[in-house]
Amino acid sequence: MQIILVSRGQKGPKTLDLSCRRLRCKMAAVALASVLAIACVGAVVALAVASPRGRALGHIQGLQQQVGDQDAQVAQIRRDAQRDLDALAVKLGQLQAQSIRLNALGERLTQVGKLDAGEFDFDEVPGQGGPEPTAAGDAYTLPGSLDRGIDRLSGQFDTQQVQLEALSDMLMDRRIESSLRPTGMPVNGYISSYFGGRPDPFSGHSARHTGIDIAAPTGTPVTAVAEGMVTFAGQRSGYGDVVEIDHGNGYMTRYAHNSAIVATPGERVRVGDVIAKAGSTGRSTGSHVHFEVWYHDQVVNPLAFVRSHR
Repeated sequence: MQIILVSRGQKGPKTLDLSCRRLRCKMAAVALASVLAIACVGAVVALAVASPRGRALGHIQGLQQQVGDQDAQVAQIRRDAQRDLDALAVKLGQLQAQSIRLNALGERLTQVGKLDAGEFDFDEVPGQGGPEPTAAGDAYTLPGSLDRGIDRLSGQFDTQQVQLEALSDMLMDRRIESSLRPTGMPVNGYISSYFGGRPDPFSGHSARHTGIDIAAPTGTPVTAVAEGMVTFAGQRSGYGDVVEIDHGNGYMTRYAHNSAIVATPGERVRVGDVIAKAGSTGRSTGSHVHFEVWYHDQVVNPLAFVRSHR
């Protein structure tokens, strides 16, 4: 087999004889060299594209992107945390204002209740105790100063709650006790006869007076000196028109010689309610109110009760 190469130059055509072994070896060598050259160029290009430095740079860029994303997340978390802390700070201020109001209320209640000085000290924490609580799982904690402030206020409110509840109970007990204890004059007038021994106004003989007489014009309103239940309203020998009130705590009061009875048996009366009108019924020398105080079925001197104040 022959290959004829024709040139445009002046030289004549050149003939290649492929049957020649030497020519075939040369052509094979040229082809092999060409393949090797192409392979080397490809290897150089591959190394240039996928070198360790390039891979490292690509990895660094990826990490930089992740760091940027994490920075954005941290900034968002900080903004959320700051917003929560601002809200807690506002709440802390409200709690402090409430604490001031509670202190003012406690002091006012102390003054209104006429308690002894120092009986309630709202600046002193009352004694408390108890077993140590078991350890629980760790929980999220607020920043130290804010956390301590809220805990301190929480404990202060608990203390004030206990004190105010005790104060309220004490005032209520004292109010109930005061309303059930005979206090003050049952009628506007003056004492014309005292408790104890005296000459009998009719016979002149020595006699024991079981109450006090309060002189007052006929028709003057007679009022209850304590809260209680009317147990009797009617006439008794020597007493004339009488009203008797049981106060439920061992005390009973009696109002005698009335010109008219206003209260009815079974009626519940309060301090100052009109129960009768002053008069001179029964064994009496003139218009007045005979007032008796009984304590556990024993008649006692009413003078201390009419001179006391609620």
